[in-house]
Amino acid sequence: MARPPFPPTPSPSPAPGARPGAPGAAAPVKKENERRTLVVGRGISVQGTIQDAERLVVEGTVESSLINASELQIAQGGVFKGEVEVEDAELAGTIDGTLTVRGSLTIRSTGRLLGKAKCRRLKVEDGGQVTGQLEMITTPAAPQAAPAPAAQPAPPRPASAG
Repeated sequence: MARPPFPPTPSPSPAPGARPGAPGAAAPVKKENERRTLVVGRGISVQGTIQDAERLVVEGTVESSLINASELQIAQGGVFKGEVEVEDAELAGTIDGTLTVRGSLTIRSTGRLLGKAKCRRLKVEDGGQVTGQLEMITTPAAPQAAPAPAAQPAPPRPASAG
C-alpha cells in the first residue's frame, strides 16, 4: 500500500493581468484538500496535545486531546483515546473517551464508540457499536442575534367598577 508522502501542491496562479498582492486581486480560496490535515498512519502511535489541525485522520493510534477541529476521521483499525471536539466525525475505527460533535457523527459498520459522546446529528450503519453515554445536542447550531419577539396583543383586562 504505497502512497506518495507529500502530494504535489499546485502554485496558485494570479488572474490574468492581476499583480500578486495588488488591491482588488482575488484572494486564494481554501479548497477541501488544502486544510491543515494531520494524518496518523497505520502502525504509528501518537501521544500528546494536537492543536491547530483542521482535519485529523487516524489510521494508527492517537492518545490525545484535540480541541475545535473541523473534521475527525478514524479509519478502520484506527484508535483515538482521549477528548475531542469537532464539527463532523466519521468513525470506521474506535474512539475511546469523550467526543463532542457540533455537526454530524457517522459511525460506519466497523466503527466503535466507547465512552461519552454528544452530537447534533447521528448516523449509525448496521454493525456500528455505541457503548457508553450518548447525548443529542438540541440547541441551535450557531447562536445568532435573536430577532425581537413579535408584539403580541395584550390580554383583555377585566372591566373595573369605578
